[in-house]
Amino acid sequence: MKENSEIVFIQDGEIKRVSIGTNGIHPTTTVLNYLRNSSDHKGTKEGCAEGDCGACTVVIAEIAETNKLKYTAIDSCLVFMPMLHGKQLLTVENLKADEKLHPVQQEMVDKNGSQCGYCTPGFVMSLFALFKENKQASQDDIRDALTGNLCRCTGYRPIIEAASSACAQGNTDHFSKMEYEVIQKLKLIHSENNALSHTSSEQSYFQPTSIQEALKLLSEHPDALLIQGATDVALRVTKKHEVLPKILDLSAVSGLKTLQDKSNEMVFGSGMSLEAVKENTEHTFPALYKMLAVFGSRQIRSLATLGGNLGSASPIGDTLPVLMALNARIELQSLSGKREIRMNEFVIGYRKTQKQGNEIISAVIIPKMNKDSIISSYKVSKRKDLDISTVSSGFSLKFKNDEISEAILAYGGMAEKTKRATSAESFLIGKKWTRENAEKAGEFVYSEYTPLSDARSGAEFRRLAARNLVLKFWDETHQH
Repeated sequence: MKENSEIVFIQDGEIKRVSIGTNGIHPTTTVLNYLRNSSDHKGTKEGCAEGDCGACTVVIAEIAETNKLKYTAIDSCLVFMPMLHGKQLLTVENLKADEKLHPVQQEMVDKNGSQCGYCTPGFVMSLFALFKENKQASQDDIRDALTGNLCRCTGYRPIIEAASSACAQGNTDHFSKMEYEVIQKLKLIHSENNALSHTSSEQSYFQPTSIQEALKLLSEHPDALLIQGATDVALRVTKKHEVLPKILDLSAVSGLKTLQDKSNEMVFGSGMSLEAVKENTEHTFPALYKMLAVFGSRQIRSLATLGGNLGSASPIGDTLPVLMALNARIELQSLSGKREIRMNEFVIGYRKTQKQGNEIISAVIIPKMNKDSIISSYKVSKRKDLDISTVSSGFSLKFKNDEISEAILAYGGMAEKTKRATSAESFLIGKKWTRENAEKAGEFVYSEYTPLSDARSGAEFRRLAARNLVLKFWDETHQH
C-alpha cells in the first residue's frame, strides 16, 4: 500500500490537510485533542474522555446515497484523526453566521437552556445534528438525541423546549446554502487516492477503502489491531494512555456498510453503524431494535459498528444475546474466500471467537422472523440509557401444535461469554408456554449460572434477574 499520511477533510468551510507525524498529530490523536490544541476551536470541551458526557460532541457531514449531506453527532474524544478523512468537521464555532446565532443556539438562549455553560456546546451540536436531519422532531427523537449529553445544573426541560422550538422551524439554515459547494469539495477529496497509510518507529496505521485492500493488508500485517468505530479501542488511548503499535482501520471500507434486504433474510454489512442497524430493524427485527434503543447514546451508536460489537466478544456485549435468539449467522472473509458461522457457535471464550487471524467479519445474516415464533430481548442496568448491562438476554421460542418446538434463552453478563441456558431450553421443549412452565424454566436458569460479583452487581442479583426475565418474557408474550 502506497504511503499516504495526509488526512484531508473540510474544516471552517475550507479543505484542510493535516499530515500524520507532524505538529504533534499521531495516528491515534483524537479529534478532541486536535481541537483543544487549536487556538480557535476550544468550544469543544473535555469532560470524561470516554463518551459518557457529550461535552466533546461535534458533527460530521458526509455525502449520503441521496447525494445530499448527512449530519451526524459524534463524541470527538473517541474519534482518531484519520477517521476524519474525506468528511466535513463542524464545531460550535461554525454555527454562527454573520454575527447571528444559529436557530438552535438562539432557542437555547430564549428558553434559558444554559447555566454554567460547560455542557452547552455539546448539547448545541447534538441538537444541530437533530435540526439538520429532522424537519419535525418528535419528543422521542429529541430525548434520544440528548441521551448522550449530561447536564448537571440547568435541567433538561428548557433544553428539550429549545429543541422543540428549533426543530419546528424546519431544517433550513446557512449550511443549506453551502451544501452544494461542500459536496463538490468532498467529491474532490474522494477523487484523490484517499487510502491512508502511515508507518513510523512507534505506530503504523492503515485505512484502506476496499475489502480486498483490507484483506491484503491483514495478510501482510496479521498482528494489526482491527478497528471500525473504535468506541472500545479508543478508551485504551484516552484512559489507559496506551500506544497502539499497529492499526488496521476498516471505517472507510464502503463495501462493509451495505444492507441487503432479501426475501427470507437481511444481510447487514459489519461496518454498518449500530444507529444505521437500529434505523433498519424496527419493524423487521423488533427485538434487535429494542436492544439497540438502549445501547449507549446516539453519538456512540453512530460510531460503533455491528462487526465491532461482535468482534470484541465481550461477555456483556448487548447485541450478542439477541443475535443468538435471532439465529443469526456471521460471515467471515479472507483472501481465500468467505465462510459462515452460526452466532451460537461464534464466541468460544472470554473475548475469543472463531475468527481466524487472516479474516474479517464482513457481514451478519439474520433470517426473517417465522410467524410461529416469539422473540424478545431485555437489558438490566442501573440506568436506562448510556449504561453497561448488568444482565442482558435474547429469548426465542418456536411453536408447533401449540407446544414449544425450539427454544433459545441466551444471556450476557452471566458467564465468561454470552451463553445459552441449555437446561432451561431443554425443559421447555415439548411444553406449553404457561406461567408455571416459565417459572420452572426460570429456576433452571437460576441454577445454571455462577456469575461474578463486580462494581455493577452482585452474583445473587444477576441470578435472580436472569430468572425473573424468563417470567417477564412470558408476561409479555403468553397470549401468542
